[in-house]
Amino acid sequence: MTKYEIMFIVKTTMEAEKIKKTIENMKNVVTSLKGKVVEVKEMGERKLAYPIKKELSGYYVVFKVLANAEIVSEFDRKALIDEAILRHLIIKLDEE
Repeated sequence: MTKYEIMFIVKTTMEAEKIKKTIENMKNVVTSLKGKVVEVKEMGERKLAYPIKKELSGYYVVFKVLANAEIVSEFDRKALIDEAILRHLIIKLDEE
């Protein structure tokens, strides 16, 4: 398993329950494929530098995960499909 950091931005124009559900769904994408979510950091609502899909602010979330390439590609696919997610970024962390 490799260490990854996954950051994604969720729309803030939804109810708080829907935001939490989106975060939980993305966590389940990793765990359902036998990956491990090591840390979840909810950075909260922040103003975006520029509008994304006509949204001016977003709810930032960072996951630190242990996963393989299959899990990462599935997360990427689901994040692209989910309309609640404005942007996402997956970074492979260096082995320490």
